[in-house]
Amino acid sequence: MNTPSPSTAILKEAARQHAILAQGTAAVYPEKGTHGPDGLFDKLVQALTENRPLKVKFGMDPTAPDLHLGHSVVLTKLRQFQDLGHTIQPLIGDYTTRIGDPSGRNTTRPPLTDAEIDANAKTYFNQVFKIVKNDPKTLDLHHNSEWLKNLTFADTIKLCAQVTVAQIIAREDFANRLAQNTPISMHELLYPIMQGYDSIGLMCDIELGGTDQTFNCLMGRHLMQARGLNPQIVITFPLLEGLDGSDKMSKSKGNYIGLTESAENIFGKTMSIPDKLLPRWFNLLTTVPEHERPEHPMQAKKLLAHTLTARFHTPAAANAAQTEFEHRFSNKELPTEIPEIAYSGSRMLTDIIVGVGFAKSKSEARRLIEQGGVKVNSQPQTNPATAIGITTPLILTLQVGKLKIAKITLK
Repeated sequence: MNTPSPSTAILKEAARQHAILAQGTAAVYPEKGTHGPDGLFDKLVQALTENRPLKVKFGMDPTAPDLHLGHSVVLTKLRQFQDLGHTIQPLIGDYTTRIGDPSGRNTTRPPLTDAEIDANAKTYFNQVFKIVKNDPKTLDLHHNSEWLKNLTFADTIKLCAQVTVAQIIAREDFANRLAQNTPISMHELLYPIMQGYDSIGLMCDIELGGTDQTFNCLMGRHLMQARGLNPQIVITFPLLEGLDGSDKMSKSKGNYIGLTESAENIFGKTMSIPDKLLPRWFNLLTTVPEHERPEHPMQAKKLLAHTLTARFHTPAAANAAQTEFEHRFSNKELPTEIPEIAYSGSRMLTDIIVGVGFAKSKSEARRLIEQGGVKVNSQPQTNPATAIGITTPLILTLQVGKLKIAKITLK
């Protein structure tokens, strides 16, 4: 029995939605559909002509408490699907986090405790609502523990039987580690299979992900085909470089801006990015047209920082953050409000920096001092062995980098 051709009205609506959804994407798999104009997205056009809400998945492993601007690239696309009447399926990977995603890793990811994973996962729901709508008609939130925890060992073996060793080790991350004789743990080999099974658990039509997730997303497509299901379409997105300007924005690398950070932090951190990132960040994170972006890097950064801060807070908060930034850095002045921290312990400058939370380790504190990134009472510090007021109580102003500043009471 032949399926009737879509009406002109349905084809026109599919083309309209396609124009919105295709913007800013990297690739779609598979590229070719069975009807519609030839081109990169005609498989998506085919799905859109079915004239029904499509189910769109995006998975997030809670490896840290914060979602960041890199996540917002895909979350924004989810919102577009949602605005067009489709059902989005943000998925918290509380179970797969216990395995650890090897994507882009040259070593095994350190494991998190169950308590850390659960605590991080609880924060994600509220964070996604900074971008997507909390609308039960178009939102279907899940944890992947809902189905993965119910798999027996026999179920897992049957699942693994649908994937070959050659398929797994062909993955670039694993191939590189094998070539370098870097150990690969068995649980890492299982990760893409378990993430692929999520697509079966959700019975989704489309999965979204960064280009680094291509292998994992295509595994979902493969497993669906192996079960005789209609395989999901996979749409990938460019990766957002982090604050360092080289590596992708990542929680584990610490080069990120969290969606829930203060207006001052979002503005200040954005102002710290290398100039070369400006076109990329504007394109992936904003809708500011190219002709409206200032040519001078400093002015362009201020527009970018204000746009992002207003998005995740309010325009008024963005105005205040910009005023504070200009007050502090353009005029070389201290902020009008400085947090106060009481500290008791070693008076070594490196220990103080770590003790008040301005560095994660003494080695990082030493490096910051040697690089000229530390000031005490506005005076640059260059000697990591400096000791502050060995016996007497002191109040001092400590600055580390551009954003961290506090009045420290040494007891």
